[in-house]
Amino acid sequence: MNALTDGRHRDVRFWDKYAAKYSRQPVADPNAFERKIAITRSLLRPTDHILDVGCGTGSLSLRLAPFVAHAYGLDYSRAMVDIAREKARTLGVPNASFEVGAADGPAPFQPASFDAITAYSLLHLVLERGPLLLQIHRLLKPGGCFVSSTACLAHLRVPYRQILPLVRLVGLAPNVAVLSAVQVESEIRAAGFTDVQLIDVGGKPEVAFIVAKKPDA
Repeated sequence: MNALTDGRHRDVRFWDKYAAKYSRQPVADPNAFERKIAITRSLLRPTDHILDVGCGTGSLSLRLAPFVAHAYGLDYSRAMVDIAREKARTLGVPNASFEVGAADGPAPFQPASFDAITAYSLLHLVLERGPLLLQIHRLLKPGGCFVSSTACLAHLRVPYRQILPLVRLVGLAPNVAVLSAVQVESEIRAAGFTDVQLIDVGGKPEVAFIVAKKPDA
């Protein structure tokens, strides 16, 4: 097992263990979250098929499902996906479905399957963002949009680069990359996206909310 595979397995174990507690946690910044939802909804049409990568327990997918033809969620934590599926049944949302998998690995979707892809609170948790962003680009239809919300800790005074590996080593946190908003924007552009916009939603300055587009064919 290589280091990347081992790291992913460790993160899966962390999220499987943490899933039930995570599902009960309130949104950290409700006002900013609602503005993100509103912006994302404004990009969607009733005929769209959308994918939420790193869907967790399905909160975002279930919020967006009433406004599209179908909302899919993908997460590599089976415990998270099980909770998301149960929430969809309980809430009676028939056009939301959830799959176990990683978007940068074998995924149950064909290229150009989606009109929009979201990745809230994900990119800073990914061991290799380049392959993930390239795969997201492939899964989008030409003209499709990509919406991400990413924790960017690089400008903060706390020495996260030294602290986070130690916390992860004892199993109290997953992998967390220390990123800047400029770095995230650059990586999204490098994957082939255009019209990359960093949008101020009035939330914490260390969270970068970015909307981008896959060029038309």
